[in-house]
Amino acid sequence: MAQDNMKKVAEDIRPRRSWLRRIGSVIKWMFILGVMAALFAGGAVGGFIASIVKDEPVRSELTIQEEISQNDVTGFAYFRDGTPIGQLRTDEDRRLVAFKDIPQSIIDAVLAIEDNRFYEHHGVDVSGTLRAVKQKLLNESVQTGGSTLTQQLARRVFLSLDKTDDRKVKEILLSLRLERFLSKNEILTAYLNKVPFGNGSNGYNVYGIKAAAKGIFGVSDLNKLNIAQAAYLAGLPQLPSSYSAFNGYGEFNEAAFGRAIDRQHLVLRRMLEESKISASEYQQALAFDIKKSLAPHTKKAYVTYPYLMMETERQAAGILLKLNKGQEGETSSAQLENARQQLLTGGYRVYTTIDKKVYSAMHSISDDSSNFTKESKKKGLEQTAGIMIENKTGAILGMIEGRDYNIESMNYATQMVRQPGSTMKPIAAYLPALESGIIQPASILDDAPIILKDGSKGFHIPKNSNNRYQGLVTARYALNNSLNLPALKLFDEKVGIKDAWAFAKKLGISTIQDEDYSAQTGVLGGLKYGVTVEDLTNAYSAIGNKGEFNDAYMIEKIVDAQGKIVYQHKASPQRVFSVQTAYLMTDMLRTVISDGTGSTVKSNYKHFKDAPIVGKTGTTQNYADVWFMGYSPDVTLGMWVGYKEQINTLEGKTQRKQAQTLWAKVMNAVVDKNPELFTTKKFDQPEGIVKDTVSAYSGKQPTSLTDKFTTDIFNAKYVPKDSDDGITRAKYITYGGVNYIPREGTPEDFLSSKIVVAREKPIDQLIKELQAAFPSMKDHESLEYYLPEDAKSDVPTEVDPRQDDGAAPASPQNVALIYKNGKAVISFGKSPSADVVGYRLYRSLRGGAFQKVGVLTSGEGTSFTPGTPESESPVFYVTAVDVAGKETPSASVGGGYSTPEPSPSAEPMQTPSPGETGEQPGVFPGLPVDPQSTESPGTIIVTPSPAPPGTGGTDGTGTNAGAGTDAGTGTGSPATQEGTQTGTGN
Repeated sequence: MAQDNMKKVAEDIRPRRSWLRRIGSVIKWMFILGVMAALFAGGAVGGFIASIVKDEPVRSELTIQEEISQNDVTGFAYFRDGTPIGQLRTDEDRRLVAFKDIPQSIIDAVLAIEDNRFYEHHGVDVSGTLRAVKQKLLNESVQTGGSTLTQQLARRVFLSLDKTDDRKVKEILLSLRLERFLSKNEILTAYLNKVPFGNGSNGYNVYGIKAAAKGIFGVSDLNKLNIAQAAYLAGLPQLPSSYSAFNGYGEFNEAAFGRAIDRQHLVLRRMLEESKISASEYQQALAFDIKKSLAPHTKKAYVTYPYLMMETERQAAGILLKLNKGQEGETSSAQLENARQQLLTGGYRVYTTIDKKVYSAMHSISDDSSNFTKESKKKGLEQTAGIMIENKTGAILGMIEGRDYNIESMNYATQMVRQPGSTMKPIAAYLPALESGIIQPASILDDAPIILKDGSKGFHIPKNSNNRYQGLVTARYALNNSLNLPALKLFDEKVGIKDAWAFAKKLGISTIQDEDYSAQTGVLGGLKYGVTVEDLTNAYSAIGNKGEFNDAYMIEKIVDAQGKIVYQHKASPQRVFSVQTAYLMTDMLRTVISDGTGSTVKSNYKHFKDAPIVGKTGTTQNYADVWFMGYSPDVTLGMWVGYKEQINTLEGKTQRKQAQTLWAKVMNAVVDKNPELFTTKKFDQPEGIVKDTVSAYSGKQPTSLTDKFTTDIFNAKYVPKDSDDGITRAKYITYGGVNYIPREGTPEDFLSSKIVVAREKPIDQLIKELQAAFPSMKDHESLEYYLPEDAKSDVPTEVDPRQDDGAAPASPQNVALIYKNGKAVISFGKSPSADVVGYRLYRSLRGGAFQKVGVLTSGEGTSFTPGTPESESPVFYVTAVDVAGKETPSASVGGGYSTPEPSPSAEPMQTPSPGETGEQPGVFPGLPVDPQSTESPGTIIVTPSPAPPGTGGTDGTGTNAGAGTDAGTGTGSPATQEGTQTGTGN
């Protein structure tokens, strides 16, 4: 008990706590609990943040610097004079600006509306964020946004633009890190180079303040922007698509422009509030007519110059690919695509060789539908391609890439490969032959058939388009009239296919395939694939450049975004043939226009005095392609016309001459629009060119026997020194169009005696080859079709194959007399005897003695026209004569009297054989140099021969002419259309 009382007393005397101590205790525990809560919350937040950024890399200073400085920059293409063609293909226009080039007005406007405490915070503006939250919650009219410029930059460079809580956390952390490694000016510059500003007046999306100023106001120098324009631009990045005054086509958008003006007014008010502008500047800016200062609407370069921009892109990307690889070699499509993306986003400036005036003049012709035939529902649009090259440099001055990019985007001038037709003849036949001295313009070539092996048909016999073979002609005449056979013989036999193609490759023909080395008709265009317009024009340009080849090019230089020249074209001229060969070829191509197949160019070209021209036509089989390659001393222009699908052919004279017509129109337009290109007024004749007169039979020096001559120009090295040993005067008989040595006993009146030519392949040998080939051919013409027109001037090498059968020949059948225009015409049927060499005509006047008045050799026809009038009461009969001289009287008589015996004492009237007048049939018409010239290269001068004895009738009724079926008895007129037979030879 006592102990209990003592405890109670002790408790009663224990001191009581003061109320202050109690409050302190509460506070202590609250603090402890608060710390614990804070630590818990911090841990939770930290864990939450850690979960958000666990996959986000921690970027080093170097990485941040590299990615911030990395910008896709718009590239541009330029004409030859430095004026812009347009920006390279992309939906965006990006142009970089340095901080020093950004005016203070732009900085003030951007910071006033986007981040007015930019220079005070360290990446995150807490007060600004809270203010933005308050404005958002209270739906205030002025809402400044909570993200700093640093946050916006971090989001654009490193994160997606999706609005998520995760992204906001990452954005804040990245902003703090950016502020650690970048200066404020670096951040501001990067921001102004990367943010979007909507569409420019050409429809491109503009990124960065510099592109925005150019695209929206047409201002390249930012310092020329006034306060109103600076405020307008500063307001756009918040909602560029909603504020854009232009749509994707560059068309004005009134509603969006109104919203942008409202936004501009807000920017100006914020600038006034931030004391960045004065009240007067504020009022002036509000009064400024922004709409009037907008850039005018322009089309994108890929709309205005679609072909040219695509070609520039293609060629420039190829150059960058080679620079990246360091050398040429096999490339993948992925590598090429990477190079293209590098070009399009790397800010490159590509300077081309394209002359704006030339390009415009060329397209003024191709864009005019009246210059073409009407579009065909079956064939489509008649297409054309052209390219003009500067001879001295190889620079491509202009192109026609096609007629409508929306219909066909392929560049027909540089990418299409088609058969060249006869335009290949100068490149692979005449030029190498001239250079090696095989021919000169006056050299004699044989336009006679050759028989080529053809796996599918047995044999193939190429033709000329005029369906005749003209025999011995000059090289100039053969080229003027684009005869196929002389060119084939040069290509296959004289130059040789291997050397011909090697020569063509030196002139830039890059499409020759292995199979083409076995294509015997390749020189006519029978290639596996063909050639491009660019390659073929390039080859002809070397002739205009006097034998020096410059590979054609379109990219002059490429400059990177830092202004460094990463590529500069370097000329590498190669002499392929001599200046003398170039001049001879040029002179031959001149007469192609003045006297040959280039007559349409001659009729339509208007500037012969200002810009002399030469050229060559070309067509392919069935006129699937037509060409004209022509040049002046300064430029070369190549033109092609056809359809997209080669199966579709050109029809009618207009279409088949279309390449010539368009060539003349394009050249006229270029000379009119850019006459300063054409400074050289003539093709200068170099040293080593001489003129000489040679035999028109052989191209050699004349002898006393020579009676046909031709005068032309020569390379002095190759003037012929040998004499004309290929001709002789011979007595022969003609049978089946071939000259033979007569058999003993063959009557003299059936023999011819004149100058004959020993050709490289005698006609009788040609006939044997033809006859041997015919059985293996599915289709061929008659033997007579293949005989050249001058076959009867061939030196006889074999005896007449007809042999005497020992009996007199059977009489001609069905002799009949009629009168045409009062003059007698006697017709008859052939004698069935195989050894007949010809027929004689006898006549009696008014019952008098019969006299021989005419002869016809076999094959010269079955009618006589002695010209005897009906008033003379003539009577005629016809006899057949064999190789031994035996003769039979006619089985019937014309005129009504009985058949008499011929009077042996009568003097016969002989019929001159075709060609006995001294004229060479079918060849060598005059080839005038020009209208002012009195001399004509290639003209044949004929020395008259005395008439053979016995010519002329005894009755004064005129010379008897056999009206037979044999062609080629007169001088043939020049062909007006060139060869089209190509053949494949494969």
